[in-house]
Parts: sequence; C-alpha cells; structure tokens
Amino acid sequence: MLAADDLIALVRNYNPKTDEAMIRAAYDYGRAMHEGQYRHSGDPYFSHPVAVAAILTEQRLDDATIVTSLLHDTIEDTKSTYTEIDQRFGSEVAMLVDGVTKLTNLQLSSSETKQAENFRKLFMAMSKDLRVILVKLADRLHNMRTIKSMRPEKQVQKARETMDIYAPLAGRMGMQWMREELEDLAFKVLNPEGRASIIRRFITLQRETGDVIHRITGDMRSELDKAGIEAEVFGRAKKPYSIWRKMQEKEMGFSRLSDIYGFRVITRTERDCYLALGAIHQRWRAVPGRFKDYISQPKTNGYRSIHTTVSGRDGKRVEVQIRTRQMHDVAETGVAAHWSYRDGVRSENPFAVDPARWISQLTEQFVGEDDHEDFLEAVKLEMYSDQVFCFTPKGDVVKLPRGATPLDFAYAIHTRIGSACVGAKVDGIRVPLWTRLKNGQSVDIITAEGQAPQATWLDIARTGKAKSAIRRALREADRARFVKLGRELARSAFEHVGKKATDKALDAAARTLRLESGAQVLARLGSAELTTREVVQAVYPELAQREDGDEIDRHRAVIGLSPGQSFERAPCCEPLPGERIVGITFRGKGVVVHAIDCPCLADYEDQPQRWLDLHWHGGTHPPVYDVTLDLTIGNDAGVLGRICTLIGEQKANISDLEFMDRKPDYFRLLIHAELRDAEQLHSLISALEAESDVAAVGRFRDPQRTSAESG
Repeated sequence: MLAADDLIALVRNYNPKTDEAMIRAAYDYGRAMHEGQYRHSGDPYFSHPVAVAAILTEQRLDDATIVTSLLHDTIEDTKSTYTEIDQRFGSEVAMLVDGVTKLTNLQLSSSETKQAENFRKLFMAMSKDLRVILVKLADRLHNMRTIKSMRPEKQVQKARETMDIYAPLAGRMGMQWMREELEDLAFKVLNPEGRASIIRRFITLQRETGDVIHRITGDMRSELDKAGIEAEVFGRAKKPYSIWRKMQEKEMGFSRLSDIYGFRVITRTERDCYLALGAIHQRWRAVPGRFKDYISQPKTNGYRSIHTTVSGRDGKRVEVQIRTRQMHDVAETGVAAHWSYRDGVRSENPFAVDPARWISQLTEQFVGEDDHEDFLEAVKLEMYSDQVFCFTPKGDVVKLPRGATPLDFAYAIHTRIGSACVGAKVDGIRVPLWTRLKNGQSVDIITAEGQAPQATWLDIARTGKAKSAIRRALREADRARFVKLGRELARSAFEHVGKKATDKALDAAARTLRLESGAQVLARLGSAELTTREVVQAVYPELAQREDGDEIDRHRAVIGLSPGQSFERAPCCEPLPGERIVGITFRGKGVVVHAIDCPCLADYEDQPQRWLDLHWHGGTHPPVYDVTLDLTIGNDAGVLGRICTLIGEQKANISDLEFMDRKPDYFRLLIHAELRDAEQLHSLISALEAESDVAAVGRFRDPQRTSAESG
C-alpha cells in the first residue's frame, strides 16, 4: 500500500502548491475508519482508496478529488458521517464523498425499469459535479484490476456492468485509455479463451515479423526529420478486446485484420499536425475512407486529433493519430482535463471543455423522456455513439452518431424541420429517409406544409433527440384517437370481468400504474403501450387472473383497421405479435401487414397514402402464426429428433420441414413453426442456440415470397 508521503509526492509532482496537510489528514482519517476491514484478497481495505487516489494523480486532478478518493467509502462502510466529513474537510469534499456514496448504491445492471431510474440518478449526480463520476470510474478501474479475488459469479456481474456502462461512459468522457483498459479487463473475465487466443496470435505474429512497431516508428521519425518537423512518435499494439471487436464487426479472422497497430505523432503546433500528415501520406499510401479530421471538427468532449490509416511495410495497414501536446493531454484525460493541474495552477488548456456545458449537451434530449424504456434507449444511444460529420447546403457542419439517417439530420437542425420532413437529398441524389449517413456528405432536407411525424419514423431515427421529438408529436397528434380507441378497449375488457370502466376505476388504474390520469391510461391502451389485462389487473387483480386464459381472435389481432377491413400477414417477413408493423392497403384485397423493417416496404415509399399505422392487440395470442427458422445442424443420428423435441418443449408446433442442403457433416433446413408472438420466437431461438448440435439458427425471411399484394 502506498504510504501517505509517497501519495503526496505524486500530487506534488504536478501541483507543488498542494495542501499536503489536508491530504495527510484524509489519509490518516480514512485509514483509521477502515481499521480492521479487509478486501477479498486479504489486503487491508484502505489499500483500495489509496490505489484509487493514485489512479487520479495520473490525471493530475485537484486536491478535493484526491481527498474524496481517500474517503469515498467511509460513509458507506464505516461509522463516519456526512456531518463529520463536512466539519473536518469542508463542504466541497463532503458533497463529493456523498455523491460517490450514492453512486455506489446504484444497481446499474438491474432490470430495465430500475436501470433507467438509476441512470437518471447517475446523470443527476454527474450534472452536480462531474468529479463524482471521475472518482467512481477510478474506483471501478481498481476493482477490475483486482477482480480475481471475487467470487466467479460476482466477477461476471461486475465485468458485464463494466462493459455495458462504465467503459462506454469513460469513452464518452474522452478518457479513451481508461475505456480500453476497462474493456480489456472485462473481456478477460467474460471471454478468457477469446482474449488468450488473440494474445497467442500476437506472439506468433511478432515471432514471424519481428518488432514491427520499432521499425515503423523509426521510419516515421526519419520522414518527419527529413521534413523538418519536430515531433514525438509512439507505437503500440491495440488491446485484445479492440481487436476482438473489430474481428466480430468485420466478420473476419485475425490473419485478415490489417490495422492492429496504432501510432501517435505528437507535434508542437497545429500547423505541424498538417505538415506531419502530408509527410506521412507522401511516404505511405493513404487508405481511402479512413481519414478523419477532429482538429477542424472536434468532438463534443474536447477531443482533437487527425486520424488516418496508411499501408505500411509489407502492405500492412497502420492507424496514425496526429495531435499537439495540448490536444494529447485532453485526449488522455477527456473532460477531466478541466480540473488538471500543472505547476500548481489549474491547467490552462484551450481544448478542455467546460464540464457543465458538456453534461448539459449530453442530457438535454433526455429531459423530455418520461418513459423509463425510452429514457434508457436515449441514454445508451448517446453514450455508445461514435460521430459522423455532415454538411447543410450552406456548408454548416452537423454532428451525428454513426448510423444516423437524414431524419436525424433534420431534427438536429430544428424540431420543426424534422417534423415537416418529406424527403432528403444526399450529395444531390434523392435517397430514402432510412439511408445511413457517412462522413462528409452534404444533406438537403425537403419539407412540406401539413406533413407530420409518422410512427414508422421511430424505427428510422437513431438519435435520442429525434426519437423524443417524434414520440411527443405522435402522442399529441394521436392522443384523441388513442383515447377514443382505448375507451372502447377498456369498456370491453371491464365488461368481460363484470365491471364498468368508469372514470373512477380508470383513475385508480392510473395511480397503480404510476400514470398521471385515467385519460393517460386510455391513451396508452389505445396506442398498445398498455394491454387491457394490465389495466384490469391494476384495479381488479383477482379478476384479471381469471382472464389470463382468454386468447385473442386472430381476425381481430390487429388494431388500426377500419370496420370490416380484413388483413393478412406478408409472407416475405412473417410479422409476429409484439413486433412493430405497418399495413399496405390494396383495392378490393384488404390490408397486407408487414414488419416495420421489411425491405419490401421500399416498393411503396412513393405511395404514402397506402400506408396504415397498425399495432398488434396487446393480449394473449393463439399459437397460429407461421414463422420460418433457418437451421444448420450436425448430421448425426438422433439430432433432428432432438431438435423437434426441443421445439415442442417450447410449446411451438412444427407445420413443415424443408431440407435446403445436405452435406456429410451437416444439414441445412427450414422449419416452419406456429408461434404466439415475438417473445416466444426469442425464447425458441435462445433454446436452439444453446443446443450443442445446432451450428447456426436464425429467422428466415424471403423478399421473393409474394401474397395478395402481387396479384
């Protein structure tokens, strides 16, 4: 365990004016409070807060943050109190310690509803003082470094939580080194075999090719010296998890991966960055589509750098990042650079963003989401996103997450433009609204008076801001229609159990379901966000249990049709209850119902008058909906029989089998099964994936299949 003098020396290295007495007092107080407590490893518990403090000194953080790290577990795990810390170390430290304590109590890996509530609390704590999350991230990093002393099941839980929440959050804050280490430590727990295989291949590659990093670094230094550019060059192999993720995304083996090495060029001035880029591109061939200029278009967390990928020795691709020393400091510490000290004063780094402004930008689109699921989706969209930069026709830059569409672009400009959007041109060519935008494209949004957001837009939009605006507009536009439909559904459901859907009963349901009023219950019932069973159960739980056995007539399974209008499921996508759907009308033939992501819908993009916004009825459906599964199974005795038995155990009926391919070692076949809904399909696929004799399983969809819509 680091001694108090050694910790103070680490702080003094970057802050000679540090308050040594306060740090020593916090060290002594924390050690006394944790006296007699031990970690799972057998080490004194106080060694953990000291290690967290040491991690934060690497980011050159202020005294208050270092003291908070030493005391961050005292309120939670000892007899210490908020008042005592306030009296001893001041209100700033007490507030920070209290904030970290509250974060420690959040179960971020719990159920989705609880997780969303806790994410709200996480962002509230961050908005008060971002240093709270800096201490928490350092706390998590040390816990992951020492995770081997935990029980195996606890290791998996912490590793999954780290991979899903803390690593992306560190990345979003610009602390890329911490994100990479957290991901790799979690990867070591979640997939030790995968990580070990990457490391073994690296060792083999180094044995075959020698020290590639040393050679390329030397070549780059030589080229920069020739060009008269003063710069430092560093090279490294990428982390095992980073390589694993790239292998999964690109669906290729290690031997086919190219850019597994990364190099950094640190220059004195911004001008030298571009001169260095020119020297490197002159010496090595640039890889098309792999150039990003974050100096002219910085990320919102202050990150600035030039990224390029070039073909180096033997045709091997290498990634190069070029930045100044000040840019590098922000790239290493991200938003934390705001508190960094150098030579005893707060570092005057022109690229460090104001944390208050950064957190307000991060959370501005979340405030409108009162639904837990929508809020969680918006947070994760923002947390996990990389960025693309597109241009308006006037040349203004719009930043969007990777995978964004013209619809997201429209809403990023203004909510009014997004709501009135009827089409888009990308680089002068008319494209569908679901087109994925790429870096550097020019986007021209086409608007029209009278246009209003459509439900199908929710599946096209990718940003939290666009989705929130669309949902609000749909709720407002459809409220009256949904309330009317919901009242009819409620009347029928309550009469089914011998009761009346009075305003008093609906208000009681609203209180139980934590909604504002009975009218909101009706609106959500009419929009299929609530089921009739949930509403009846909220008022008469004992009567709702009797209703559970009732199944919905398949002929009234879809909500949103006109009286007497018939429908059929499109065989190209075989939509199931529980999935988002849209209807296409046909004169004299009723409505054909498609899944919202069916590629065949592109054929009707220019005929919006034929589209119907539909929903599945929210109750229990009979197992009569045919779905086709594509399976590859081992060609061994009894395998097909076991698969059929397994499908039967999942309460699914096999209506047909088609063998697509027969090989000596495997069969590929299509199984037609009759299911209730999308949830049953998910359970069935999960059960089949767990079967050792199943090599591959997925849902089979065939755009070539036709129905009444082609007649």
